[in-house]
Amino acid sequence: MQLSISNLSKTYSNGVTALKNVSLHILVGMFGLLGANGAGKSTLMRTIAGLQEADSGTISFNDIDVLKEKNKIRQILGYLPQEYGLYPKVNAETLLDHFARLKGISDAKQRKEIVDALLQRTNLFDHRKKNLGGYSGGMRQRFGIAQALLGSPQLIIVDEPTAGLDPAERNRFYNLLSEIGENIVVILSSHIIEDIQSLCSNMAIISKGEVLLADSPDKAIDSLKSKIWRKVISKEKLTDYKHLKVISSHLFGGKVEIHVFSDSNPDHFESVEPTLDDVYFATTFNK
Repeated sequence: MQLSISNLSKTYSNGVTALKNVSLHILVGMFGLLGANGAGKSTLMRTIAGLQEADSGTISFNDIDVLKEKNKIRQILGYLPQEYGLYPKVNAETLLDHFARLKGISDAKQRKEIVDALLQRTNLFDHRKKNLGGYSGGMRQRFGIAQALLGSPQLIIVDEPTAGLDPAERNRFYNLLSEIGENIVVILSSHIIEDIQSLCSNMAIISKGEVLLADSPDKAIDSLKSKIWRKVISKEKLTDYKHLKVISSHLFGGKVEIHVFSDSNPDHFESVEPTLDDVYFATTFNK
């Protein structure tokens, strides 16, 4: 089971290039697509889901030509977009049953068994009679996953799923996504580095429509061993280090902690173990 994307490009009518020769090979498991807002992640997700056209390139999933056989891919696709509407005055059980009908599950008994099982799996069964307008953000996201799992999909796309969730809900969502990704292809699009590191065995970093890196988080971090250097300086001294590759800076005890990417010690810096944050900032530096 493999999703193959080759030389995919998309430029909008306003001249913005959303995707530029994107090529990725994604296998079973959780695959993270990491990038800032506007990097092209949602454009790529919508194109894979058959919701918009590409200018050039190809996408295949097993023997399906995704760009030409949209109905085929939709039959085996589960999709949780970044923003989606729910009927606030309808309860979860009723709406999920409706979605199951739309998926072609016509037998009422079978449909009820599937709906009940999905509500149990997403920890919503006890709230199945509650109108969706009264759901928390995390509950709405778990309902979104329940509808995405209808029809036993082989490919699931999840776009920015944990934005706005509190830590407890994010943890529940992490556990649910990890379970789902054991046997199928799950693509997780996020600008939250922690999401990618916690969930994904493989990842890509995208910026301005281009894939800058594709690797496992662990290997990407290992590639920066002995190349990340730390120093705490006063705010007014920050401009003194413009000649270095300062990949990130943040306030630390009233001062500024900077991380520099360099093959050797830039002078009175401290070597630190790299993190996925360092990988992201080093990869997107000046991009």
